[in-house]
Amino acid sequence: MAGKKILVLAGDYVEDYELFVASEALQMVGHTVHVVCPGRKSGDYIPTSIHDFEGDQTYTEKRGHNFQLNATFDQVKPEDYDALMIPGGRAPEYIRTNARVIEIVRYFMSENKPLAAICHGPQVLAAAGVLKGRKCSAYTATGPDVTVAGGTWVEVPMDESVVDGNLVTGPAWPALHSWLRNFLNLLGTKIEA
Repeated sequence: MAGKKILVLAGDYVEDYELFVASEALQMVGHTVHVVCPGRKSGDYIPTSIHDFEGDQTYTEKRGHNFQLNATFDQVKPEDYDALMIPGGRAPEYIRTNARVIEIVRYFMSENKPLAAICHGPQVLAAAGVLKGRKCSAYTATGPDVTVAGGTWVEVPMDESVVDGNLVTGPAWPALHSWLRNFLNLLGTKIEA
């Protein structure tokens, strides 16, 4: 199996695990992963945030690591990629206001290419208007965004994910194993033990 080329839309304070773990896992099985951020270029660093579930009404947030971008946002061409990934954290709430981010998301959905979004990532899908009639999981507080955008928010356990056609979504980083497994299936990735 030839590796696929995956574009990742990130931004300042993207969720640490959802970016680091997912991009490393995808590279581990032979895929090429390009992580971009609006207004930034290859070699720049973005800060991440670590969200945890410690018994409060919502997640807690701590400063994560610095992540080095390996592609320049203004130079990427969506047609050069086989799939799109949108991790969560704080980044989706503001990258969804970028017109080019919206164009990129619409391109992947219109071409029926695999698209994986997790946690707050579906906020970008909602802003792009691509959720109408689609089933989508997301962090609980993001469920209303999915519904207002015409999607069906699916509440699943925090360690599960939802597949609807070319779209795989999950509620938060505890679902990484399920979300990545389903994304790899959409990519046609075969892992042999």
